[in-house]
Amino acid sequence: MSTFKSWFSSAKTGLTDQVKKFQNKDFLDAVVAGCAIVAAADGSIGNEEKEKMVAYITRSEELKVFEVSNVIARFNHFAGSFEFSNIVGKQEALKVIAKFNNKPEVGRIIIAVCCAIGAADGDFDENEKRVVRDICATLNLNPGEFSL
Repeated sequence: MSTFKSWFSSAKTGLTDQVKKFQNKDFLDAVVAGCAIVAAADGSIGNEEKEKMVAYITRSEELKVFEVSNVIARFNHFAGSFEFSNIVGKQEALKVIAKFNNKPEVGRIIIAVCCAIGAADGDFDENEKRVVRDICATLNLNPGEFSL
């Protein structure tokens, strides 16, 4: 098993409880902003990425703590910024995520959910890993901790 897969497997254990602990609007925005960054890793957020995000939300034990309609609305908000410009979208999303740059325990949860989104289709590709490393930098976390 790869280092990432073993890290991811252990990270998912208890992730739902950790998400519940930090359940609030800023945390939801940071998680969804990270998901939008991962979804846009290939250059755009197409219908396939939106469908993957919605499917993941509805199946995810970690994100079930949030109202699906709120998650979708916030995802669409961030996706809209990416539709305007990938650079603007990423900057806006990272700005929201940066609110947690001095809270490593929250940052680790954000990274774990972003990795889960990246791996949801069975292929956590290099573009997705690269943007998650950018999120790690924003959160002042070492990507090596997440086998990235």
